[in-house]
Amino acid sequence: MPKPTFRFTHYDLHEQRAGTVIEVTLNAVNNVRLMTAPNYQRFTEVLDFKYVGGVAKKSPVRLAVPESGHWHLVVDMEGHHGLAESSVKLITAPAGQKRAS
Repeated sequence: MPKPTFRFTHYDLHEQRAGTVIEVTLNAVNNVRLMTAPNYQRFTEVLDFKYVGGVAKKSPVRLAVPESGHWHLVVDMEGHHGLAESSVKLITAPAGQKRAS
């Protein structure tokens, strides 16, 4: 089974509530991709996958979890010069927050 040919850092964010903000700090331009567990599996198998995020040119980057569930964050160097050093901080959504329809 193929694996991604570029280096990446994986953060398993476990179960997160919709509205939780993921703050990612980087020391270089890299891709920041927030994805569900099934999409992370597809990413690792080099299949088409969906994610929130993209090229992070400024740091920190803040991404909101779109729906409650198990989430993964990947920082990767695909298309860039090297893998950035990164750190992740979770900013928990308020308990009563509901997703806008």
